[in-house]
Amino acid sequence: MSTTTHPEATIEAHPTLPIITITREFAATPAQVLKAHTDPELYARWVGPNGITTRIDQWDARRGGSWRFSNVVTSDDDTEYSFYGSFHDITDNRIVQTFTWEGEPDGVSLETLTVEDLGNGRTRLVAQSLVDSIEGRDAWLRSGMETGVNDGYAKLDDLLAEGAV
Repeated sequence: MSTTTHPEATIEAHPTLPIITITREFAATPAQVLKAHTDPELYARWVGPNGITTRIDQWDARRGGSWRFSNVVTSDDDTEYSFYGSFHDITDNRIVQTFTWEGEPDGVSLETLTVEDLGNGRTRLVAQSLVDSIEGRDAWLRSGMETGVNDGYAKLDDLLAEGAV
């Protein structure tokens, strides 16, 4: 893990809708940021909080494809948390997918990730999650998701800096 200071993602709840928006900039091209989100080997190397190992169980990153991965908490008797969904659209600047935690299979969110080329090798990522209710949105925010988001994006920064993407 790098000792470099990484920027924090901005995580905001819409005031009246069950939407969470995450915004973060990267020293990378849009193509690199999208590749890190669609290539299963790369994705497993950066997603989630520190202290977990990600295992890709299924990954078909195309329109109509599906995915499933498990996070294994190695310091906690190998406790596993699994997630799954479907890719609905993948373009040069956007990914639309569903996201479900297996522990709450009725809680499906619709996620739209867009990338914007800021020039000079920088990209802004905006990820929007539409959940089923304000209560569901607030539960996500209370879950500690910001730790996983920021730890994961810091790992992605390191992969980008070392040329792995």
